[in-house]
Formats: sequence, structure tokens, C-alpha cells
Amino acid sequence: MANDLTIIRERGFNALKKELGSSGMAIFLRQFENGSGNYTEEREETLKDLTIDDIAASIISRKGQQH
Repeated sequence: MANDLTIIRERGFNALKKELGSSGMAIFLRQFENGSGNYTEEREETLKDLTIDDIAASIISRKGQQH
């Protein structure tokens, strides 16, 4: 059975590489990596002092940089 899984994995990688290219395959596979930590807690900590005015100012600043 292990050989079957090895073959399936190899064929899957080959199909992804053929269809997406090497970099596209890498980007696709990264979507399925297990992360670490607690995203919700980290996000709340990072954004705890952010106000709606900060967000609005950031949007206005970015729009000004697009020209």
C-alpha cells in the first residue's frame, strides 16, 4: 500500500507541476500547510489598538500612492 501512496503522490505532484508550473505548484501546496499558534488571538492582539480612523487613513494613503 505504501508504494501505491508513493506513486499517487508522485503522479499528483507531476500533474500539478505540468498544469501550474513549479512556482504555481508551490503556491498551491502552501495553501494546505498546517499553521501554528492561535490566529484569532494573534490577530486580536495585533489589531487591538487599531481604530476605524486608522483604517480610513490607510485606505486614503494607499489610494494616493496608486497614481
